[in-house]
Amino acid sequence: MKKIIRLIMGISFLSYLCALTVLLFFISRGFWSDMPLIDYMKQSSNLVPFKTINGYILAMTNESMNLIIPIKNLAGNVAAFLPMGIFLPYFIKKLNRLKSFTVTMIVMILSVEIIQLVTRRGSLDIDDFILNIIGALIGFGLWKVTTARKAGKNAVNV
Repeated sequence: MKKIIRLIMGISFLSYLCALTVLLFFISRGFWSDMPLIDYMKQSSNLVPFKTINGYILAMTNESMNLIIPIKNLAGNVAAFLPMGIFLPYFIKKLNRLKSFTVTMIVMILSVEIIQLVTRRGSLDIDDFILNIIGALIGFGLWKVTTARKAGKNAVNV
């Protein structure tokens, strides 16, 4: 049974990674530009924490934007990396500790943001980074709760 679960998890993880790669790098967002890369980077970067998040929250409260847009952006950024919090500790036992998992996710998500910027497939937004980290940590929390419950049941059954 463990081998079947591991196979299902492996197939699910590979499917998730493919979908995430397509979402992050191959869905056209209209960011291609003929301007010099430095100008593009300046125009497409947000290094002010909560600037985008606050803008979306303001737009939701004053109804200046269709409600679906901010919800999709905020929830989508959280949801995009939530599965990493489950898959990475499952496959890489060293990432079962919060510190090692968090450091790994910081490096991974920062790399994604930088690659999106230099390939002009997106922008470098600190708010996306924050929301992605939150999503990954929620996934990690779900993983820890699930494994703790499983360990508790095993201890009771012994």
